[in-house]
Amino acid sequence: MRNRSGGGWFPLFCALLALTALGLVGSNVAVIAVRGFHSLPACLTQPEVRFALGLSVKSACISTALCFLLAIPTAYTLTRSVFPGRRAAEIVLELTMSLPYIVLGLSMLILFSSPAGKWLKEAGFPVVFHQNGVILAQLIVNLPFAVRLCSAAFQGADRKLECVAGLLGASPAQQFLTVLLPLSRNALISAVILVWSRALGEFGATLMLVGVTRMKTETLPGSIYLAVSTNNLDAALASAFLLLVISALSLTAANLLGRTGKQRSRYV
Repeated sequence: MRNRSGGGWFPLFCALLALTALGLVGSNVAVIAVRGFHSLPACLTQPEVRFALGLSVKSACISTALCFLLAIPTAYTLTRSVFPGRRAAEIVLELTMSLPYIVLGLSMLILFSSPAGKWLKEAGFPVVFHQNGVILAQLIVNLPFAVRLCSAAFQGADRKLECVAGLLGASPAQQFLTVLLPLSRNALISAVILVWSRALGEFGATLMLVGVTRMKTETLPGSIYLAVSTNNLDAALASAFLLLVISALSLTAANLLGRTGKQRSRYV
């Protein structure tokens, strides 16, 4: 059926707003891409930038692994079990996601400055103003996000297949390992990539809990902060360019895995 109303002004108005939004976002990305690319070779020779990159990658890998070690069973419980207080648990996770990260960092600073934190330090696991705190901050910030992604992956799986496996004698653990995880594989891998990328760029909670100290607790976002505070824009742009490239690659990989998962689901 033909649209007799013609083009009208509304599509044109929306297109202009879309161009404005793309211009605002694209101009910032372009500045980082162009100026950061030119500053990158010289800044990579600086030990501070290399240290920040190494610490960021190491802490992001460890925190992401711990994150999904907790997020996968948590998401399974929330999506496959009925228990009193389930909605309250979901609200707590959603509330944590909506809080500013600097507020989470403040709460962690108070918590780990308490006698419990001092006991951890005496036991050989210092947190405040230590690299362990970087990992912990990334873990606590990203855990609710990881639970949300894992829950969405499990909810998208066909529960009929789990029921069939149960009728054939599979235990809940076997259903989880042989049915649910394979069905959710691509979505979970995509979630791991996105959470790892977010961990790499986390700054607010890390700043409050461990601070930013050269060659000690300096991550890539912290390197940008220190470079700007000392008026070294070239180093700041180089670190920003590294984060931009890593984020772009992570987003591309996550989107490709998401498309592959959708294509496979059509034939299941």
